[in-house]
Amino acid sequence: MLIRTFFQRAGLARLLLAALGVFQPQALAQSDLTATNMLSLADAKRLAYERNWDLLAAKSGVDAATAQLLVAKEFPNPTFSYSTAKIGSYENSTSTGNGLWSRSYDTIFAVNQLIEIGGKRRDRKVSAQAGITGAQARFFDARRLLDQGVSKAFVAALLAGENARILTESAGMLRHEAEIAQARLQAGDISAADEKQIENSAEVFALQAKSAGAAAVQARIAVDILLGVAQPKGNWTPTESLAQMAVTVPQSGESKTNSLRPDVLAAEADLSQAQADLKLQKAMRIPDPTFSFLVEHNPPGGGPPEDTVGIGVSFPLPLWNFNRGEIKSAQAAVDKNALALGKAKAQAAADIANAQSEFSEASERLERYQKQILPRSQQVREAVAFAYEKGGSSLVDLLEAERADNDARLAAAQAMSDTASAVADLKAAAEAMNLQNVRP
Repeated sequence: MLIRTFFQRAGLARLLLAALGVFQPQALAQSDLTATNMLSLADAKRLAYERNWDLLAAKSGVDAATAQLLVAKEFPNPTFSYSTAKIGSYENSTSTGNGLWSRSYDTIFAVNQLIEIGGKRRDRKVSAQAGITGAQARFFDARRLLDQGVSKAFVAALLAGENARILTESAGMLRHEAEIAQARLQAGDISAADEKQIENSAEVFALQAKSAGAAAVQARIAVDILLGVAQPKGNWTPTESLAQMAVTVPQSGESKTNSLRPDVLAAEADLSQAQADLKLQKAMRIPDPTFSFLVEHNPPGGGPPEDTVGIGVSFPLPLWNFNRGEIKSAQAAVDKNALALGKAKAQAAADIANAQSEFSEASERLERYQKQILPRSQQVREAVAFAYEKGGSSLVDLLEAERADNDARLAAAQAMSDTASAVADLKAAAEAMNLQNVRP
């Protein structure tokens, strides 16, 4: 009752149908991704909600559950029967004639109607309604996970692009140092081996940057897949930066006592459906009567025809089958779904705790990189580079400072990515449907 009231009074079912109305089964073309070849996270989520294949599959589950409710509401059709008896091989005409209707056959027309008693039809409708609620909750859960997946895939694409930028920048810095090394080589301050070593280090960074660029394309293709692109190529540019994504304030991880995450709500709906099925199987022990109305036509020999009507009732006798097997199976389903509900609630709490821990660690790590490690590594690199240009430091010191600064910037980018991903995880873990003010 609580779950059904939630969707009826809160109007989420109507919002769901309105949202589903924009879905079309055709795949998204790459040219439809964005007219300017730029893509924001908000646009990515909007396109994913409209075109993602898994979400469309979840929508079909709602349609199937709705069809089951229609089946449960349908009243059983009556049956019509016709029979003719007392057909002999001899002449059986009567005084009224020798036509088929006038012969002394015993002809019976009957209409039979099954009537379900014991609340079977009600339990069947309750079960179907719980099925709709579960399908709707699974749709919202699929949308929750899709939101999380798009956010994390988008962040991964930003991280790959940032890594490529950092490595390209590092290669450029070493190329600048290589130019200075050439001048010092001509002046006789350094050896040819030292100059070649700087050039080699610059080429290594350049190759790593190229590899990171290919990884960025692959990460953008992963986003295309989530958006339902028919021919994903990753030919788009993000409008947000990784630094912008990392400063997003996460939602509070404290879930209200009257709120349920969609997967928990789906598990609760499954339990309600199993309980209704158990009541139905117990009610099946009560025999359902079948009422009959019949008309009999039997023309007597030598007299006027005799047409009579009759009524009857029939029902199975519960002598051998008490539906014990189906009841036991339904009870097992109730027990299984009760355990699944407990597991879903524990998993939701664990997801929130893990996401909070992940965000706390990543944000603290990012803060240390931004406020302490990065400024220091930059200062060291600039000081060593200046000293090397003036002949006051060795090549080993220069290369070590360049590598340390490059590693620090890559690690800071990873910390930004981890923080942004943790925000997406915390949002997904704490997302709940508010049941406040809708209890009966």
